[in-house]
Amino acid sequence: MTKAVQKITLSPSRDIPFNKLVLSQSNVRRVKAGVSIVQLAESIAQRTLLQSLNVRAVVDAEGKETGMFEVPAGGRRYRALELLVKQKRMAKTQAVPCVVREGGIAEDDSLAENDERVGLHPLDQFRAFQTLSSAGMSEEDIAARHFVTPAVVKQRLRLASVSPKLHDVYAEDGMALEQLMAFSVMADHTRQEQVWENVSRSGYDEPYQIRRMLTENTVRASDRRVQFIGLDVYEQAGGGVLRDLFEHDDGGWLQDVALLDRLATDKLKSEAETIAAEGWKWISVALEFPYGHTDRLRELEGKPVDLTAEEQATIDALNAEQAKLESEYQDADELPEEVDQRLGEIELALTVFEDRPVLYDPAGIAAAGVFVSIDSEGRLCVDRGYVRPEDETPAADCELERGTDASSTGGREAGASATRTAISVAGGSAEPGEDDEDPARPLPDRLIIELTAHRTLALRDALAENPAVAFQAVLHNFVLTAFYRFASTGSCLEIGLRTPTFPAQAPGLRESVSAKAVEVRHESWKARLPKSETDLWDALTALDGAAQASLFAHCASFAINALYEPANRYNEGRVSAHGVRTRLDQADVVARAVGLDLVQAGWRPTVDNYLGRVTKPRILEAVREAKGETSAQLIDHLKKADMAKEAERLLDGSGWLPEPLRLVDPGASPVEQEGEAAALPEFLADEEDPENAGDDDPQQLDAAE
Repeated sequence: MTKAVQKITLSPSRDIPFNKLVLSQSNVRRVKAGVSIVQLAESIAQRTLLQSLNVRAVVDAEGKETGMFEVPAGGRRYRALELLVKQKRMAKTQAVPCVVREGGIAEDDSLAENDERVGLHPLDQFRAFQTLSSAGMSEEDIAARHFVTPAVVKQRLRLASVSPKLHDVYAEDGMALEQLMAFSVMADHTRQEQVWENVSRSGYDEPYQIRRMLTENTVRASDRRVQFIGLDVYEQAGGGVLRDLFEHDDGGWLQDVALLDRLATDKLKSEAETIAAEGWKWISVALEFPYGHTDRLRELEGKPVDLTAEEQATIDALNAEQAKLESEYQDADELPEEVDQRLGEIELALTVFEDRPVLYDPAGIAAAGVFVSIDSEGRLCVDRGYVRPEDETPAADCELERGTDASSTGGREAGASATRTAISVAGGSAEPGEDDEDPARPLPDRLIIELTAHRTLALRDALAENPAVAFQAVLHNFVLTAFYRFASTGSCLEIGLRTPTFPAQAPGLRESVSAKAVEVRHESWKARLPKSETDLWDALTALDGAAQASLFAHCASFAINALYEPANRYNEGRVSAHGVRTRLDQADVVARAVGLDLVQAGWRPTVDNYLGRVTKPRILEAVREAKGETSAQLIDHLKKADMAKEAERLLDGSGWLPEPLRLVDPGASPVEQEGEAAALPEFLADEEDPENAGDDDPQQLDAAE
């Protein structure tokens, strides 16, 4: 016989005047949390009571109902109604919808009501805010009605605008809220979905990695070009800016890089037109000039504008105040905030006086030019007073301080008028394509030149710090010249201070640690040396041995040439019997002698300087060498651009270097040398017949060549 299903009887509901209700002591909620009573009262005033109270009849000692009802579940709603009555916004006899419970335990009902309550999923809230916004409610109205700030509403609406596919992933706990926040940086749903596919497969799905991939083709608002023109100018010109509402973004990311470059260049040209009125023969304008662009150019000696008596008095007063403050707080562990601020103001004011205008001879101005660019802080950089070799007059007979090829002049025509502004724009280079995935393909010549440019600068800096090695290297060159006219061994020191130029400008070369160290050292020595070369001999004689040695090493370092040069009909025969260019071989000798370490010199593999310039197999090979096969497998499925980005992160801090930047170990075994040669560029591979290698005397082979 089938057992009858017991029917459920629900508790009856009825409207009860508010003054017949009392708060029960059976309510289990004791800790105040969530929306305040005041906010809940405002919500009831706007929307009426959305949820009935749970009540029980109050009985006397004999068990008879008294006409009063206690509220064991819904105490916060009762308090909110009570507040509205006190504010006279609701009558105390107002009927309140209630569910009347009989039987059971009041505390059990109160606990169940709170336990069974499920909070709104964040995604539901995002979508609800979006619906309210679509219905015409402003962000401020939504914020006021739901007791949040307008900023929170903006964030929720931004999250609601993320791709619906990613919403589904988030709803199924496939991604964290922080990851969804990262995707809100960009509004392009297709790109969002592509990035999620990549990061979810690779495992590199941290929010910062997602943001970096979404903004890889943009420019930070902190970029020097943005600081120069102003973000508002870019936006007024129609440029788009990506904003992050959840993380500090330094002003966001600018999407239209071409527009930014055009605006910055136009402003530089406008500044150049003003400077042209000074009478200069030529003006060269660029967003950023390459390292060494003033080499081979003679710099005019200018005279700073004389200080007025009032300015000098101000400087004296500032120096006195600075000395007094420093003396008073010299023993203090930490300066008071107001003192530290005042010292900063004094230093800034003194700097303004130091950077006062410089006066040049009118005849010099007529033959010289100006470089106009943007400095690293986004300020206008005007570098006046440079004379090109073709503009030198024979009567001047001026000797250049340091000589290089004149290629840095950017192809300007001799005799350009003072009002003509030449704009130089850095050019691109052909990079290996996505389809060219031959693992044995040698590194591109341009890339090797750029890498060895970094090495040449670092080697110059290291040699300048090692006077003893510098002396020995120069001595080695002198002895070869004097006693071994037909010697096969070459030298990387191009004695005569004929400083080689860098035909390919490596990314970041001008801002590298080595470049800045060389520049600081050179300017320091320049300040110590006399202005006239007629006084130079006596000045050098006055230096002690250590100072002479240091200056000698600094000068010798400018002759360093460790650059790779592609083989051509002019240099293809400059190879020793072992198939290795003697200049590069000697560069290795000097590098080992000074303990050159490119990692310590500040070089690290990035997308711009290496990883984005080579094939995918070489990227994987780099990660494999530095981090192991497991790390390489994590990125082997990515597209080249994404692979290069992730490889940069993996290699950061690993100390990995590409082959052209590594020191060749002279003690390596033949097997190791052979293995290295297989992976090195073509110019380091042995081109001789292996069966006949070693049959002839190396010196005879070199002499024959």
